[in-house]
Amino acid sequence: MDEPTPRATGEGTEPFTGQLAAQAAVPEDAGRVEEARESVTDHPGEYLAYDDREDVAVVPLTREWTRVGRSLSADIRFDDPTVSRRHALLVRQADEVRVLDDRSLNGVFVNGERVEWSALRDGDEIAVGRHILHYIEVPVEEHGDPGRTGAGTGVAAG
Repeated sequence: MDEPTPRATGEGTEPFTGQLAAQAAVPEDAGRVEEARESVTDHPGEYLAYDDREDVAVVPLTREWTRVGRSLSADIRFDDPTVSRRHALLVRQADEVRVLDDRSLNGVFVNGERVEWSALRDGDEIAVGRHILHYIEVPVEEHGDPGRTGAGTGVAAG
């Protein structure tokens, strides 16, 4: 049986499927994500970057849990019917950052693949409804700081 064609209506939303979810919110200019990366190069850590109307928003992941959803209590909020109230959680641990699907209707996709949870690596694209978030990791090693290393691979981008 064929899957229904995803569509958003004023009354409700049918789920987006894999390919449509990954294509739903491709940034207008991929160079804008690189600009976001350059803006945080001197600040080691983990970040999410996403299109926020005319600008690219860059959010540092400094807490153990970061909530993504439509709810007013979400740390990263999208007022969009394709995003569930409690859509995704980003969990920051000592050795990695993970994204978890928080029982969303339309699912969470990492690099085009639907996941229940996934460890993130620098450059991963996370689809939440029709929005794409880019995971950016700036390792401490790039700056010679002996402090905390970045989560994930810890390999300096070259």
